[in-house]
Amino acid sequence: MKLLIVDDDQLIRKSLKISLSREADITIVGLAEDGAEALEICKTSEPDVVLMDINMPGIDGIAATRLIKKHHPEVKIMMLTTFDDRPNIQQALAAGADGYLVKTDKIANIAGKLRLLQGGVGILGADVLQKLTRKENPALETLTPRERDIARLIAQGQTNKEIAASLFLSEGTVRNNIVVIMEKLNVTNRTQLSMAYYND
Repeated sequence: MKLLIVDDDQLIRKSLKISLSREADITIVGLAEDGAEALEICKTSEPDVVLMDINMPGIDGIAATRLIKKHHPEVKIMMLTTFDDRPNIQQALAAGADGYLVKTDKIANIAGKLRLLQGGVGILGADVLQKLTRKENPALETLTPRERDIARLIAQGQTNKEIAASLFLSEGTVRNNIVVIMEKLNVTNRTQLSMAYYND
């Protein structure tokens, strides 16, 4: 399998390359930091599968997926992102993504899922399936991508310090975002926020 890794975080790109290169049947044919670079590599290296982040400067992962599928329909695209909200999932799948995983998956699991994807099996992570099948709180639609990410991490029990480290933000920025999130969701504490995020 010829694999292209697309992520704007250099450490993530290198980590994925090192880990997936250990798989005997996977050859890394390129590393791209945005959608534009991914398109160029698809033209020259003809990957079988693209491992695609969503949130990138310039041409983001969803737009890049749409363009790659238009010009290289035979290429399989697996989204690998921190965003597990329904709008991003739906937009990615509508753009032509063949699979969608969140970055909490272990590398070994990702390798196996990439093989299935190459073989024509659509892959959705368990969290992704849950998001697509459960009724979502309409108020969540008012949150920005960053606010949704912070809300998700709060719902997972992370502290402000942990959230700041995970998203490369200052604790002050996290606190300010939480105030806005609580106002939008009409809640007064983290427990209520978590219940709103996981509303059934």
